[in-house]
Amino acid sequence: MASSTNEPVVVRVSQKGQATIPKDLREKFEIETPGEVFVYEEQGRIIIEPVPSPDDLHGIHAGEHERGKVLERVRELKNEEKRQEEERVARSRPSEDT
Repeated sequence: MASSTNEPVVVRVSQKGQATIPKDLREKFEIETPGEVFVYEEQGRIIIEPVPSPDDLHGIHAGEHERGKVLERVRELKNEEKRQEEERVARSRPSEDT
């Protein structure tokens, strides 16, 4: 493993699309296991970002996050998941034309 978190590390991706975040990065960014992270695309790159804990959002560290942006992003992701699930359900229903 690389000695610095700034150096690229090769991570294998499983057949299910799973990859492991290296331990030094999980520790540096305080990513709990099991836990959750945001994964999104930005300027042609895949970004993995820790989801702040409720304590971080409402506690003494809340000022470190841009006000409302994290909750807004969580809502966007949940809405997108709901939309995708509704599409899957709609596709699985038999057509009324038959």
